[in-house]
Amino acid sequence: MRVRRAVRALLLDGDALVLFRRTRPDRPVYWTTPGGKIEPADASPEAALRRELDEELGATAGPVRQVFACAEQSPELCRLNTFYVCRLLTMDLSRRHGPEFDDPANGRYDVDLVPCAPADLASINLIPGLLAAYLADHAADLAALVPGARP
Repeated sequence: MRVRRAVRALLLDGDALVLFRRTRPDRPVYWTTPGGKIEPADASPEAALRRELDEELGATAGPVRQVFACAEQSPELCRLNTFYVCRLLTMDLSRRHGPEFDDPANGRYDVDLVPCAPADLASINLIPGLLAAYLADHAADLAALVPGARP
């Protein structure tokens, strides 16, 4: 079995999460967080996260804090996802680049701002499901978990 380690951002813009609305021809629409695979050249998981934010959103983020991790398993692959909460500093979608945008068969990666509230997040098909369950319990706490946030 292959193991894929990934970093994902719970990226806050005001009181909303920055999410991708994924539209692919082979499955129903779903939402997911920015982020991706940790590459061998990445100096650390945080460096990988910052690289992914730049590639996928043309974005920079402030300080990060690890808040959640989960594993997703299929017969051939185990995905280990580590989630970090952070606040969006800048975003320029015209700077997006990376392999996910090179092939139209990958579908669309539309950026949505979804209020970081349990009811709003429950109204979308957020994956992975373990993240949706975590946010059902902790969405209201995320802003206070950002490093440097005032209590």
